[in-house]
Amino acid sequence: MTRRIQREKMRATWALPSLLLFLAFSSSFCKASASASTKQDKVYIVYLGKHGGAKAEEAVLEDHRTLLLSVKGSEEEARASLLYSYKHTLNGFAAILSQEEATKLSERSEVVSAFQSEGRWAPHTTRSWRFLGFEEGLDRRPPDDGGDQWLLPSSLDKASEDIIVGILDSGIWPESRSFSDQGLGPVPARWKGTCQGGDSFPSSSCNRKIIGARYYLKAYEAHYNGGLNATYAYRSPRDHDGHGTHTASTAAGRAVAGASALGGFARGSASGGAPLARLAVYKACWPIPGPDPNVENTCFEADMLAAMDDAVGDGVDVLSVSIGSSGAPPRFADDGIALGALHAAARGVVVSCSGGNSGPRPATVSNLAPWMLTVAASSIDRAFHAPVRLGNGVTVMGQTVTPYQLPGDKPYPLVYAADAVVPGTPANVSNQCLPNSLASDKVRGKIVVCLRGAGLRVGKGLEVKRAGGAAILLGNPAASGSEVPVDAHVLPGTAVAAADADTILRYINSSSSPTAVLDPSRTVVDVRPSPVMAQFSSRGPNVLEPSILKVLYVRTYVCRCSAYNE
Repeated sequence: MTRRIQREKMRATWALPSLLLFLAFSSSFCKASASASTKQDKVYIVYLGKHGGAKAEEAVLEDHRTLLLSVKGSEEEARASLLYSYKHTLNGFAAILSQEEATKLSERSEVVSAFQSEGRWAPHTTRSWRFLGFEEGLDRRPPDDGGDQWLLPSSLDKASEDIIVGILDSGIWPESRSFSDQGLGPVPARWKGTCQGGDSFPSSSCNRKIIGARYYLKAYEAHYNGGLNATYAYRSPRDHDGHGTHTASTAAGRAVAGASALGGFARGSASGGAPLARLAVYKACWPIPGPDPNVENTCFEADMLAAMDDAVGDGVDVLSVSIGSSGAPPRFADDGIALGALHAAARGVVVSCSGGNSGPRPATVSNLAPWMLTVAASSIDRAFHAPVRLGNGVTVMGQTVTPYQLPGDKPYPLVYAADAVVPGTPANVSNQCLPNSLASDKVRGKIVVCLRGAGLRVGKGLEVKRAGGAAILLGNPAASGSEVPVDAHVLPGTAVAAADADTILRYINSSSSPTAVLDPSRTVVDVRPSPVMAQFSSRGPNVLEPSILKVLYVRTYVCRCSAYNE
């Protein structure tokens, strides 16, 4: 059904400062399975290549309607089925079609490809830029109104001044201090975008920092055959999830003095990579309908392509897209992100995408097209050491940023989750601390050792707390090795590497009354070796085009501090 994309000449702006290579987020977005709006009709993207000549937008729209009319029964039906007409960069449209209609369109000479719009999941620092050497010469400038102090990194002033960074994600929380426009000049005259208002997001939410905001959900609502659940998300550019705010502040957040993670860890000046750059926000990711909307978000390619098309038309210089597919990557001709990036690059826009979170298995990297930047994840030289003192005198080193501590510097009973489950818990997940799996009479007042694997890490702490446990010790399985997650749990807790988890379990098995003391965490810098590639960061080789050596840029992603929604 899909024809091969013909090669097009591209011109990309490679002269932007090197710090902008770190804009993408390795919290990549994976495909989410979901039911179609109807059994027959689905949202398809019909790709026609590049625009020929300088047609007016209305003329392009009419061309797309005419093409739809060739497979629809009437002009009214053709108009009703059209969701998006892509007019600024790539030539194409998104429409509700049957498979037969999509096949007929794909057979036309002017059509390069017609493919179904897929839904994709989206969840995917204070010291990072100093570690990278971008924070020398911080200028402390007093605020005009006597309020908070803002740090403007002078070494980045010229590098990021008036660059417009587009963020395609789950929206933004504009009240964050990272998005203050204090001290910024007028919005660049070349900006053509808008500030689209909506739920809890008046158009006044934009300023000289967040200069534009839009949202897209036509394909999302067509797929789920209904409107957005306002209980779980805002029909506006406002972030419901936190990931978009996180990505925006890491890319271009203002330098804020006195920032820290929950509990006061990693205190310092938090800054994005390009703190004086302007932000344009394009929200195309929404919660999957269901009883637990916080588990996954989804982004549909038709919505994302509309966002990318508008972003280029609005005048962004860089587009950060923290979205990718799990499993086998689609062909470039059937990949909405690759197509959008191709035409953005042809217009001189740098598109920076995440490589994925499916490591360390080989051939798992996503966003493989050679015309986009693909970013991997690594650590920085900071850790949050939290010693675990066992009753046999052995001490292992954990990490945590939880703000809670066990009362008193005293030993607490230690129990392995697999030895404290309720009857009927499957043996293969008995050590996972999954919801309602722990027996309260066996864990009450104790430190519970849970292993990573199935379920959310923070969810394991919730289960320990529900059952009356005093604290959680989260151990890596062998596959996760020594890369320790740093979480803020809902109760005292520490995470340890696989080898240390084995040490703790051997002690439990050898003692009739095992105990442990969880010491408070402290921030440690200048950790060596660093940086270290993240274990979860996806790996090559390039399975689509093995003859192309795809360069992945590395960004310090692990243990970052950034803005989030409230």
